[in-house]
Amino acid sequence: MSLLELFCTIDDFWQAFTPSWRRQQLESGERHRQRAGEMCESEMMTIVIHFHQARYRDFKTYYTQYVQSFLCAEFPHLVSYARFIQRLPSILEPLCVFLRVGFGHGTGIAFIDSTALPVCDNRRISSHKVFQGWAARGKTSMGWFFGFKLHFLVNDRGELLAARVTPGNVDDRKPVPALVKRLFGKLFGDKGYLSKPLRDQLRARGIELITKLRSNMKNQLMLLGDKLLLRKRALVETIIDQLKNISQIEHTRHRSPVSFMVHLVAGLIAYCFQPKKPSLGLDKALVLAPAYP
Repeated sequence: MSLLELFCTIDDFWQAFTPSWRRQQLESGERHRQRAGEMCESEMMTIVIHFHQARYRDFKTYYTQYVQSFLCAEFPHLVSYARFIQRLPSILEPLCVFLRVGFGHGTGIAFIDSTALPVCDNRRISSHKVFQGWAARGKTSMGWFFGFKLHFLVNDRGELLAARVTPGNVDDRKPVPALVKRLFGKLFGDKGYLSKPLRDQLRARGIELITKLRSNMKNQLMLLGDKLLLRKRALVETIIDQLKNISQIEHTRHRSPVSFMVHLVAGLIAYCFQPKKPSLGLDKALVLAPAYP
């Protein structure tokens, strides 16, 4: 998606979203006036999302050396980098709503997983202050970390269906009921989601949770189709790799929890608008499958 197409999409969303949002802010007392800023919020949202598509490693370099040098015509009311960062909290809530607009639709096949988002090097945990009271120590198959976990659902087309952020010490199974509110069909996960109460809870909602078994558990009968789809969980690992290395949702240079959330949500949105996503190609396989009498 080009920069112009991205801005038009965001601006259309902003025009539809802002009247009710501003009214709600005034009624709740969260906002007492509606003075327009130097840059409109839709322009700011476009810039923070485009950063994740531009392959820059840090936002300051992107803003000062690319936006302010080459995009002055596209954004005639650019503010200084310091002022832009100061205004980031004003676009966090609209970004979260816009992310939901970019979510895909359920197909009856979904994969669930989580990934660690460290916020500092392990050697600096004791002196880290930015996320004190927010982040927590957690452990993955790669070892210990200090930060958060991103829990998410994707369908067989590689589209995001839901996402949730928790401290790093939260069990992977805890956010599942909140993530699957709009889900149906079969849900595939790793061994970290093994739980009979969770399986029964999801079955009551019409969702079948399918996971691998631990080595000390008895074998259970499984449909061949489910067994083959369970082997395709590598799709999730491919998506995590793209989120971290292309959308760059993970780094340890955050100066505030708000900038962390803006950076994360904008990266997820950038992935949602990615033209080509990892996919199992099941739709194409059904089209190409021969029809038997």
